[in-house]
Amino acid sequence: MLFICYPKCTTCQKARKWLDARGAAYQVRDIKLDNPTEEELRAWHAKSGLPLKRFFNTSGLQYKALGLKDRLPAMTEEEQYALLATDGMLVKRPILVTDRVVLPGFREADWARALE
Repeated sequence: MLFICYPKCTTCQKARKWLDARGAAYQVRDIKLDNPTEEELRAWHAKSGLPLKRFFNTSGLQYKALGLKDRLPAMTEEEQYALLATDGMLVKRPILVTDRVVLPGFREADWARALE
């Protein structure tokens, strides 16, 4: 299992404590130091079954600075993947990647189902 996070993010810290409390075995990847590639993002998006917009950190400074709220609807998926791959801080976090699912953002009920 892969846990992709930004160590300074309080939601990521909460998610990590949650995983540790359940004795989950996982690898940690710092999203700022090791940004997801376009290929990874494509695979994770497909596996998640979620809209691509869910992979954007809509509350992040970069998202707001780039005016993505207004720009995203007009962008193609190709453009969105390319943009996400440029900066880990644009990507929603944490991301839990298992053999079965990919979950962007920490929703305890969803993560609990993923660990079953």
